[in-house]
Amino acid sequence: MATRTQKIFAGNRIRRLRRELNITQAQMADDLAISTSYLNLLERNQRPLSAQILLQLADAFDISLKEFSGDDDSQAAASLKEIFSDPIFKGLELSNHELTDLVGASPSAAQSVLTLYRAYRESLNNNAAMAEQLANQEGTTASNTSHFPIEEVRDYFHDTNNYFPELENAAETLWTDAELSLDNLYVGLKDHLKAAHDISVRIMPIDVLPDTTWRLDRHSRRLFISEIVKVPSRTFQLALHAGLLGYQNLLDEMILSTGLQGEEAKQLCRLGLANYFAGAVIMPYEQFQIAATKLRYDIDLLGQRFSSSYEQTSHRLTTLQRPGSKGVPFFFLRVDHAGNISKRFSASGFHFARFGGTCPRWNIHAAFRTPNKIIPQIVGMEDGTRYFTISRTVSSKAVGYNTAEQQRSIGIGCKIDYAPQLIYADGLNLTEQTAVTPIGVNCRLCMRMNCNQRANPPLNRQISVAENYRGVSPFTFPEL
Repeated sequence: MATRTQKIFAGNRIRRLRRELNITQAQMADDLAISTSYLNLLERNQRPLSAQILLQLADAFDISLKEFSGDDDSQAAASLKEIFSDPIFKGLELSNHELTDLVGASPSAAQSVLTLYRAYRESLNNNAAMAEQLANQEGTTASNTSHFPIEEVRDYFHDTNNYFPELENAAETLWTDAELSLDNLYVGLKDHLKAAHDISVRIMPIDVLPDTTWRLDRHSRRLFISEIVKVPSRTFQLALHAGLLGYQNLLDEMILSTGLQGEEAKQLCRLGLANYFAGAVIMPYEQFQIAATKLRYDIDLLGQRFSSSYEQTSHRLTTLQRPGSKGVPFFFLRVDHAGNISKRFSASGFHFARFGGTCPRWNIHAAFRTPNKIIPQIVGMEDGTRYFTISRTVSSKAVGYNTAEQQRSIGIGCKIDYAPQLIYADGLNLTEQTAVTPIGVNCRLCMRMNCNQRANPPLNRQISVAENYRGVSPFTFPEL
């Protein structure tokens, strides 16, 4: 099946590399075995970067091909577009080309703009919270002007493409040292915790742990897990604690390298890294990557083979980025009924809004109407990039009559070029434009003016109030 290949224009990145190496165009052209005039065209984005020259760049200057893929720059440019759509920049209209040039010329400057804007938004939120507290005569003691630690940690995982080779290696070391096997992983991890850390595991009745799913009692050297925790999650908890107890120094080194400042953010990041480690233990990289390819990324079958939940399996698929044995680069999103994003990762260039929700046209929201059913969908972004996505709800099953069920929706996807590798794309026409659902990042950033599901107008467009007619969209906009 024919698919569209995205052209890579990397002029700014080539120019930046050349300047970092302190060489002339003639010298670089000679190293790449091309003419100086052709290199000049590449640097001015008048020619796309061919696969042959991309390989020559990697070979001649010992760089990663990922640096010239364009995904990182497109994500950064999309973040800048979101920022400059804010009404405080009214009148300052920057084209997508200008934003991409800014990112390519100075990634550090682009990141600084993002950091400043995030601080500005946090300041607004903190001031609003403080004003509300004063209005309610609740005082200001609960106000916290520090950064939002959860968002900091989410951004860190997002920026690293959710792949940590140190943790992959540590998980493989644990498998060897503890002589683990998939056939009885729970027992193997339980024995390892006892032998290596003198930690005994006990499954406790719900009346003993009424409000806790697990608790580590360091004094008695026991890990208590509630009976309401399902078997895949019990195994996950054992792997998690094997990481927290056995690889403390490694986690300390990784946290130090993140640049996170607040203690709360560091602790959240530590737990996130330990969760990554647990996933790598339950679904060992090589075995999982081979199985995913052979099973064509059938999430339910992979879950059966590795005794993992749908969410654990979906999340693991986003981490298959090892050089030489990569899987399909997926993005991952988890939302609740209200549209709140509680987890996000991207290894595919898909852009998530940092300051808002998602597009209502995306089936990640429609999945709540058909619980536990996988819904495939081809979506098209405003820049023309197409993605193949699947959405499905996951539930924390109610245990006991009075316990409420928690339901979320999981969305994962990849660029359309990878879709034929997925079993969920069988029978779908991946080239027909009518099969594509046009979506945006979110309503505040989307410029599709005739959308009948628009909840808010774009940040950078004025509303035209009309009394004598009503269009498809609930908002009307003056002509530009």
